[in-house]
Amino acid sequence: MNGALKAAWGLTAFVVLVGLVGWILTGEAFFAVFLVLGVLTAVGAVLTGRSVRKENDPS
Repeated sequence: MNGALKAAWGLTAFVVLVGLVGWILTGEAFFAVFLVLGVLTAVGAVLTGRSVRKENDPS
């Protein structure tokens, strides 16, 4: 796992945590936006974090 992928997962965890804590403490449904953004960030990390196999890689 490279540094950019670690950062993406860290951002995902942070955004989801902020959304959950904010929603629980305030009861404001606005914090559901944070949950949606966290899920979108996770999907982006999964889609872009995959390694592409090189066809001519001897290893």
